[in-house]
Amino acid sequence: MTLRIGTRRSALAMAQSRGIADALDALGVRSELVPIVTSGDRGASATASPAGLKGLWVEEIVRALRDGEIDLAVHSAKDLPAEDDEGIALAVVPERASPLDVLVTRDGDLAAGAVVGTSSLRRQAQVFRWRPDVLLKDLRGNVDTRLRKLADGDVDAVVLAAAGLLRLGIVPEHAAPMSVAEMIPAPGQGCLGIQSREDDDATRSAVAPLEHPRSRVALEAERDLMRRLGGGCALPLGAFAEVREGRVHLVAAVFTPEGAREARTDVDAASAAEAAELAERELRNLGADEILRAVRP
Repeated sequence: MTLRIGTRRSALAMAQSRGIADALDALGVRSELVPIVTSGDRGASATASPAGLKGLWVEEIVRALRDGEIDLAVHSAKDLPAEDDEGIALAVVPERASPLDVLVTRDGDLAAGAVVGTSSLRRQAQVFRWRPDVLLKDLRGNVDTRLRKLADGDVDAVVLAAAGLLRLGIVPEHAAPMSVAEMIPAPGQGCLGIQSREDDDATRSAVAPLEHPRSRVALEAERDLMRRLGGGCALPLGAFAEVREGRVHLVAAVFTPEGAREARTDVDAASAAEAAELAERELRNLGADEILRAVRP
């Protein structure tokens, strides 16, 4: 059996999927990569997808999976909507890479008045709260594009996901990981989500050894909170869960884009679902609904 792995054509997505293919090869499972161009790759706006911004990066791949053109779909978990489509299962969650964001500067310094490039409302809000003396500039493109704009002087710093740099093998000279206290990651950041058809028992059995239970629990808590709040990568929502001594610890926050208002919570629970429920309740009590209404399109 040769498993067909669907993936975006971007350098990062291909690197992620090659890693999965190599892991399957080590298990004696043959596979081949099937690159797929998504709406997001073609530059479509969030209104083009019923799932909004998140759907732009996954819909064509999920459609190919549902239609039997591929057997597995590999995604950055932070690109996944809060719930899987009918008939589609999250077959495997491999061990999570670093969930942290990284501040990359041109010369190792971030002076007052420096320009930080990011298109993420979540990152913008937290940069404003952490460093109210810097300026923000909308910056889009893949990792190479953003690093090139940094080198060219378009911005003085960029905020990138540590996991993406690691998977691409890129080690910027002036890169400083940001703690969760400084920058709560996006839900699913650092995780991969590998989908299969729900009824494809053979494929699910073949990839099962790649499962990392603690990473799945963390991802389930973060996705469940995202579902409960109706958030996504277009909203300033940060959530990071981890399993500690059999308990699920979840820190989460929502922000206004300029960082002026914040609702933040830190909960500990027996399960992913309980952690998400507790966090949702506390965030709503702290004004999360009002904050999210102000930023939703």
